[in-house]
Amino acid sequence: MDPMTIGMAAMALVLILLAMRVPIAFALAGVASIGTFLIYATRTGGWTPERALNPTSSVVFSNFFDLVHSYDLSMVPLFVALGNIAFYAGITTRIYDAAAVWLRPLPGGVAMASIMGCGGFSAISGSSIACASTMGRICVPEMLRMGYDPRLATSSVAVGGTLGSLIPPSVLFILYGIFTETSIAQLFLAGVLPGLLSLAGMILVIAWWVARDPAAAPRGEAAEASRLEAAIAAWPALMLFVVIVGGIYGGIFTATEAAAVSVVLTIAIGFAQRRLSPGVLWRAIHESLVQTAAIFLIAGAAKIFVSFVALSGMAGAVVGVVADAQLSFAMLMLVVVLIYLVLGMFLDPIGIMVLTLPFMVPLVEGYGLNLIWFGVIVVKLLEIGLITPPVGLNVFVVSNVTKNVGIDKIFAGVTRFLVVDLLVLVLLILFPVISLLLPGSM
Repeated sequence: MDPMTIGMAAMALVLILLAMRVPIAFALAGVASIGTFLIYATRTGGWTPERALNPTSSVVFSNFFDLVHSYDLSMVPLFVALGNIAFYAGITTRIYDAAAVWLRPLPGGVAMASIMGCGGFSAISGSSIACASTMGRICVPEMLRMGYDPRLATSSVAVGGTLGSLIPPSVLFILYGIFTETSIAQLFLAGVLPGLLSLAGMILVIAWWVARDPAAAPRGEAAEASRLEAAIAAWPALMLFVVIVGGIYGGIFTATEAAAVSVVLTIAIGFAQRRLSPGVLWRAIHESLVQTAAIFLIAGAAKIFVSFVALSGMAGAVVGVVADAQLSFAMLMLVVVLIYLVLGMFLDPIGIMVLTLPFMVPLVEGYGLNLIWFGVIVVKLLEIGLITPPVGLNVFVVSNVTKNVGIDKIFAGVTRFLVVDLLVLVLLILFPVISLLLPGSM
């Protein structure tokens, strides 16, 4: 059997399994293992399964072993632990608390504060879904009590949560760096300006929304806490962001070292402020272990799948087809955007990344494009996929934690933010310097 035929059938089977909600790690590893076995068993033109067992086992186990023993992958448990410990220590929500005190009297001020809180949370946790879940519990009930339009209250948190994909540290950037063999430190820095640009765009949408419909966001009364006290209380979150981004940019830390130092600082601050106890710390570590194990399984399965794609020759065939079509840069990027936007409607971000990178990376390299810049484009597209129907994960997360706002209302609110997100995407494509300025000046 032709390896290309096996590869195409395997891709179709993976998509079917994912549509049936089979866990992505099992779908990728299972299909890739069977596909690899079939390729080796039919390589001589006949059916020789006895010759396929050893090479298949070697491909599967060696790829998983190499990935798990990757030094860069050690960042994942560190940053996951950082987010969980900072949450239990009360650090991740301080940015929102401070922003709410400063912005509450303004039209739409609490919604704007929720966006800034999501940005601050993202700068520590690196998880979009965790950000949307946590900030949804805190911000949405407060906005609803104030009389905010439910669409504005929920969609601002769902959209703000996507910043966890772009503002460093980001698990998606870590996985992208591992699979493309690019610098994760440079990817982190490349996401800073696009992340801040996205955050500014979201705040402008809220300002425009409230200007057109003042009843959507009644003004709140001034908070009891002083602005100075609120700003001072946010210092742990700001310090951690400076340690991670400033330390990497200044060459003081590698990305892994920055993660380790930040975890130690977070634990020290939590105990010093008496917000952490041994029991609470263990709960945070336990949750981090569970989340890390899930990510490791997906990453290991993806590594096996990447090897299978290379063995089948599908990646080379795709590059050949595109080369023969002689697509311009604009047409190439249009195709890339459409692929990610369509997949984002049905699959989760990690699933989309591991499915597409084996084909996209050779394609991008063939056009001589910068992989750091392309990583920002991919993550921005995955960020948009988190809020697009019908499977916008952040929308479902916010709906689940609020319980009294329908998904249809959240999606209705999100559409107003999507226009600005697409505009930011166009700017990132047309002006790569936005992404490459900080990495280039390290």
